[in-house]
Amino acid sequence: MRSVTEAELIPVRGALPGWCDRFLAPADGGDLFASRLWYDAILAHACPADAEPLLARCGEALLPLLRQGGQLRAMVTPYSLEWRPLPAAGANLRVAGRALSQLLRRRPPTRLDAMAADAPGLDDLLAGLQGLTAARYRHFGNWRQALTPGAGWAGYLAGRPPILQSTVARKLARAARDARFSLVSTAGPDLEDAITAYEIVRARSWKPCEPFPDFDAAWVRRAAAAGLLRMGVLRDAQGEPLAAQHWVLSGGHAALLKLAHDEAARAASPGTVLTAMMIRHLIEDDHATMLDFGRGDDAYKQLWASERRQRIGVVLTDPWHPAGMLELGRQAAAWARDRVRA
Repeated sequence: MRSVTEAELIPVRGALPGWCDRFLAPADGGDLFASRLWYDAILAHACPADAEPLLARCGEALLPLLRQGGQLRAMVTPYSLEWRPLPAAGANLRVAGRALSQLLRRRPPTRLDAMAADAPGLDDLLAGLQGLTAARYRHFGNWRQALTPGAGWAGYLAGRPPILQSTVARKLARAARDARFSLVSTAGPDLEDAITAYEIVRARSWKPCEPFPDFDAAWVRRAAAAGLLRMGVLRDAQGEPLAAQHWVLSGGHAALLKLAHDEAARAASPGTVLTAMMIRHLIEDDHATMLDFGRGDDAYKQLWASERRQRIGVVLTDPWHPAGMLELGRQAAAWARDRVRA
């Protein structure tokens, strides 16, 4: 029988082992980024070549981590919208924090990021740490919009800024004449066509090269197989793709993971048109309760959503480790600079 304070680092080879399931959330329950579906996709297609995937088993909590350059960090990729410690049902997270301390003593600083500032149990986990310091920092912004039941697409659009309402009305009317919209949610030839269209559009967009080029296609196939995918493509009258994007719908929570449009067609606002069409479908057909626009404070997101949440990171530091001393010195210098600016 394991002690509840037992702590160990367990290497991961391939997919997560079966015993992890008691810590993981169901993929369709609104907590997608704590699910096996998400982590297995990361492990297969978005794990850096120089990183070792690890599971920190801390009593009755599990922390998916990567060891890279001799340091531990959360198993977070450029595609992750959220990361959090994964407690088993009824776990005491203060006890888990004490167990985590055992793992991190005499190690370089550990970074846990992409966390909600109000993540359930986070304060208890950090309160349980012994012999370590925990410094929080701002990681990225996340824009979202709760949807009023029964308001429909018209009600949602009425709550958006007038400039977006005007643009959507004009561009949708033009697209109805000059463009074709398709939405795919299941595996098959239509999905493969949509993946090809997305890759064409992305290559013609403003976006830099993908750090993990295989991830998007692999992810949408997995999401489709699980019944969570909503992938949209906007094409011109000749069938040439102008914009593409994919969302996941989990427990009523619709999250936009990727979007791109052809810069040469920018005057027709294909990205705006496709976003409007996707949101209309998510509201009217899927009855979504929340729209989530993912990572970052891009200006366009503030037109579609009104609530900004701050994702945070925490640096866990052993002050007696040489790298820990340097990290604490860096934190002190940053704090002093911020006071001077204030």
